[in-house]
Amino acid sequence: MGYPYTPKMIISAIFLHVLLLSHQTESEEQVQRYVTGEKGGNATLQCLDQPANATSLLYRWNKNGVVVATQNPSKPSEHLSISNNGSLWISGLLYIDEGQYECESQTKDDSSWQTLSNILLRVAEGPTSVSLAIQPAALLQNGTLFVRKGTDVYFNCSSESFPSQNLTWTVEDLALDSYDRASGNNPFLEFSISNIQPSDQGMYTCTSQNTLSKTTVNKSQELLVYFAPESHPECSWEIVNEPLDVLFICSWYGGYPVPTLDWHEVLKEHAIAKGPTVNSTSQETERLEVHVKGFILDDGEEVKCIGHHVTGVEGSCSFKLKKPYPLGDPMVTALVGSNITLSCTETDSLPPAKTVWMQKDKKIINTTSKYIVSDNNPNYKLTITSVTKEDEGIYFCHSRNPLGPKELEVYLTVKTSAGNEGAVVGVFVSVLIIMIGITIGVTVYSKWDRICIGNRLDDDTGDILSLVDSDEEEIFHQAVPQLPPLTNGYATTLVEIHRIPSSDHEDNADSTVQHNDQTQPEPV
Repeated sequence: MGYPYTPKMIISAIFLHVLLLSHQTESEEQVQRYVTGEKGGNATLQCLDQPANATSLLYRWNKNGVVVATQNPSKPSEHLSISNNGSLWISGLLYIDEGQYECESQTKDDSSWQTLSNILLRVAEGPTSVSLAIQPAALLQNGTLFVRKGTDVYFNCSSESFPSQNLTWTVEDLALDSYDRASGNNPFLEFSISNIQPSDQGMYTCTSQNTLSKTTVNKSQELLVYFAPESHPECSWEIVNEPLDVLFICSWYGGYPVPTLDWHEVLKEHAIAKGPTVNSTSQETERLEVHVKGFILDDGEEVKCIGHHVTGVEGSCSFKLKKPYPLGDPMVTALVGSNITLSCTETDSLPPAKTVWMQKDKKIINTTSKYIVSDNNPNYKLTITSVTKEDEGIYFCHSRNPLGPKELEVYLTVKTSAGNEGAVVGVFVSVLIIMIGITIGVTVYSKWDRICIGNRLDDDTGDILSLVDSDEEEIFHQAVPQLPPLTNGYATTLVEIHRIPSSDHEDNADSTVQHNDQTQPEPV
């Protein structure tokens, strides 16, 4: 008949069992040891838990139950050897050295062997051949890589490790947790960044860690994100040492890194920076200033600034140099006592010209109570107040830029009131001449019919009208018959009209005369 088991007894039994297992585990941990060595390196396995009289013991080592090393001096080994305290020394570790090692001992007068230590030896290798690649990227002279902003960039890291490894990517000591880590036997880890931005640049590091030995190797590469300016270069100028020299300014902002700028003369096909009169040369900057002497420049010449960016983007700006050419009215008339304003405009010069008003002695005119100078670029005015006869003469609108000077001559004529009366008389005479011309025209038009008849008799019909005065009848007595005298006592001239065809007038002149002589006139 069995004894009934109460719940209290069952709980006590379970507690005792757990306590025994815990004691057994602790004993095994005291005996069991783990040792990891690097391939090709050395390892030492300690023989532990030795008795007090250890000096009188003999040692041997077993691997996986097979004796691999003894203290027998007749069979020395360079690969495995046992020291006096029983430790096993292994040189030039190989993968075949892995296994479970046991240290056994016996007294010199006892034939039984007692196990003292139980050690597991593992052999690890790596990580080795750690490499990383970033594509597409260009290499700078200092070893830094750069990519263009907005491109898709691919990162790859690889290494060799035994028995396994973990690969991770970090940037600026911050783990890229969003990317998968490689582990186990996977020899590489890769990820990509789409549309990379300047905020993504930094120091990228690939870390490979051996899962067994925990040996860690890092490989780092700095990556920069470059971008060219979005706009084009801008060209401008300033006058220095007025008005002889000019400062050409070229700026191209907004890129990383800064671009390289050069000034060129287009027609001469060489860089201005090579000239001896230039203070600065081509350089890597966002703003390039070139100080140029005016005498080396030509009218109509084009100068250009060319910008180069490391990303391959180029840009340029240019302008054409022009001498001044002031325009205005060259002749001005004013009355004594009035105010007169002389004007000129200068818009063609490049670089912009400095324009002043000068008197005939080439003295610059400044604003006074007599003269008022107005400079409202590009319009320049000179007002002369209370004009007198002494103000008459030539004034100059003088413009000058580094390419040279140009002047507009303005002649001021000053008239008095008497001169004005002469002008009125002149106008009256002009009006009178016009009226006479109109009268003659009307008269000719009213006599038009008579003029036409006269022309008709002379040109068209060919009729000859012969009028002979009575005082000349003695000369023509034989040629012209006379009518009988009238009661008033005057002789009357005979008028004869002969029709002669115009085409035969000259050829038949003699025959006509004969015919006239033979014809008898009829009495009137």
